[in-house]
Amino acid sequence: MEKSALHIDKSHIIIVHRDVLDKHDVEYWKKATIAEKLQTITYLRECFYGEEATTGRLQRVHKMLKLK
Repeated sequence: MEKSALHIDKSHIIIVHRDVLDKHDVEYWKKATIAEKLQTITYLRECFYGEEATTGRLQRVHKMLKLK
C-alpha cells in the first residue's frame, strides 16, 4: 500500500463536543424523508446481518393448537 494512502489529512478534522453532534443528528433525521430513513435502515441491516437479511423472505412459523 502506498504511503500516501495511509496519511490522514488533518485539515478536515473538526473537534466538536458530543452533545452538539447529537443535536445535529436529531435535526437531520427529523428532516429526512421516509425513503431516506428506510434506505439507511436497509443499509445498516445489510452491514450487520448480510445481504440476505434484506433480500430474503421472512421466516414463517405455524402452530396448530388443540382446543378443549
